[in-house]
Amino acid sequence: MRQFTHLDQSGKATMVDVSAKAETVRTATAQGRIKVNQDIFQAIAAQRAKKGDVFAVARVAGIMAAKRTSDLIPLCHTVGLTDVQVDFHLCRESWEVEAVCTAKCVGKTGVEMEALTGVSVALLTIYDMCKAMGHDMVIGPVCLLEKNGGKSGRYRREERQL
Repeated sequence: MRQFTHLDQSGKATMVDVSAKAETVRTATAQGRIKVNQDIFQAIAAQRAKKGDVFAVARVAGIMAAKRTSDLIPLCHTVGLTDVQVDFHLCRESWEVEAVCTAKCVGKTGVEMEALTGVSVALLTIYDMCKAMGHDMVIGPVCLLEKNGGKSGRYRREERQL
């Protein structure tokens, strides 16, 4: 079993030293959903939300959050992101909005946390943009779909749909 990398020999929290690692292209994609009621779903789909364009605001929020991940998650390295994409899909059969965030960099550490943070904040922003229409929304699950690069190589979640 692998050891926790954020603990030193005495069990104290520590930042992982990545100075000896090679710089490689690294990508990660995370996915999450928010379940809303029918009225909220229809308002989002028709772009009739009272606060404005839900997807435009949530996309910018997700990108900004990915860029600030190291400010939010203790022990995360600051990563020089080269690209962040946030996309949304309407799931009409379940009144859910799916958000997908892909982060990319050339660096010594991965961007999984950036993708997960980006998708989480995008979903939280959808909640914020729609809460005037009701609070009965549920966020989750959120998961890593795929990551590439680094010593551990490629990871791909077997089941794409949550």
